[in-house]
Amino acid sequence: MTISISVTNACDPGEAVPEPVRLRRWLRAVLRHQGRSDAEVGVRIVDEAEGRELNTRYRLRNPAQARATNVLSFSADLPDWVEVALLGDLVLCAPVVAREAAEQCKPAEAHWAHLVVHGTLHLLGHDHEDATEAARMEALETEIMVSLGFPPPYEPTRTAAGTRP
Repeated sequence: MTISISVTNACDPGEAVPEPVRLRRWLRAVLRHQGRSDAEVGVRIVDEAEGRELNTRYRLRNPAQARATNVLSFSADLPDWVEVALLGDLVLCAPVVAREAAEQCKPAEAHWAHLVVHGTLHLLGHDHEDATEAARMEALETEIMVSLGFPPPYEPTRTAAGTRP
């Protein structure tokens, strides 16, 4: 298995982000689950300013309304005749991931793992443009997350008081 995963942390050193070894573990789990033995993926952790800039530029958002999003997937989209294992790049916005985990009452590590799984599935060609695709992708995400020891990502979480958020 030749899997190359490069991780770049471009955010504030004070920002809580998972160790690269964890990011690689989660990404490899998706690749194994999907039967990929060769892959090259770049992972970049960014702040909100860079996340907003990338979302504006590559998702064609109106700059006045643009915001950073939790994960962006940039597929390599190489022609079939090019025999390179390059899948593409994932960009995760650390402040957005942290904020969402808190808002959803989820452990930050579980949310990071879920977004790595979600983004990697996008790199592999999965999508959620319609209800059927969304259900299939959510089922894959759940299966992979559970195999990693995390709870199903789409089940409602409970707050410390035991109530749903």
